[in-house]
Amino acid sequence: MLVLMPRLVQRVKRTTVPERLRSMNLAPRHLSLLAHLVFDGPALVNELAARLEVAPTTVSLMVGDLSRAGVLERQADPSDRRRTIVSLTQDPETRKAVNHWLARGSDAWREAFDPLSPEERALFVRTLEAYENATSAEAD
Repeated sequence: MLVLMPRLVQRVKRTTVPERLRSMNLAPRHLSLLAHLVFDGPALVNELAARLEVAPTTVSLMVGDLSRAGVLERQADPSDRRRTIVSLTQDPETRKAVNHWLARGSDAWREAFDPLSPEERALFVRTLEAYENATSAEAD
């Protein structure tokens, strides 16, 4: 695992950005933000920050960059105008490019999990979470 994990991380970092998105200087951190919006739908900046485990200001900066690039849209929360709801753009070509970017990783996980039982999948996820928690404890 000590050899495999760094290889996996490097492979993800080398994931090719689709042509439509290439000029936007997107990085793997943007991929994580976009994945949450694609799979979970629109969210508040604070919700995204909690999911990504980063400061809300970091998410705000990424959202600003992606909004200017036409990848994301921001709108005020109707129930509290001080909060901002972030969503993927409605532009079909940009949405298609984002989905294509995410598909490779999603398809790979689907292929890896397909032969496993639900119990085995749950064990795998718990194991990765335990590893993450152990490495996080070291950093503290």
